[in-house]
Amino acid sequence: MQDIESRLQGSFARQGLMTTMGATLRLVGPGLVEILVTPSPAISQQHGFVHGGAVSALADSAAGYAALSLVPAGRGVLTTEFKINFLAPAIGDRLVARARVVKGGQTLTLAQAEVFAVNGTQERLVALMTATMMSVEDRDGITD
Repeated sequence: MQDIESRLQGSFARQGLMTTMGATLRLVGPGLVEILVTPSPAISQQHGFVHGGAVSALADSAAGYAALSLVPAGRGVLTTEFKINFLAPAIGDRLVARARVVKGGQTLTLAQAEVFAVNGTQERLVALMTATMMSVEDRDGITD
């Protein structure tokens, strides 16, 4: 488990977009990931909500890291497809993306991510993503 967590944390630290968004990888387990972000004006849209592109990126990263947690060292994952449903405006003290692998495979993995807006102890589901990830050879040595 420690190897998986350090591998994912190392990869996450190299994510320029997640760094720009101020996101943190909070929970890692086999097939499970949780990413946290505190909304800022840099990721908002004109009405003050977190921009849908930022919500999508958060969900996509969570789904990708959930999938990566199950592939062997020396391999990475790339998103091949996703569908996202926005259910409510993304506004809150923080956003939490929770992802889990629905079905893992040697080549393709199906993952699901839910994004919640959190205010105090209240959570509201704001987006639901289903994503397909493809396992790829780690050609550049940057996924581990």
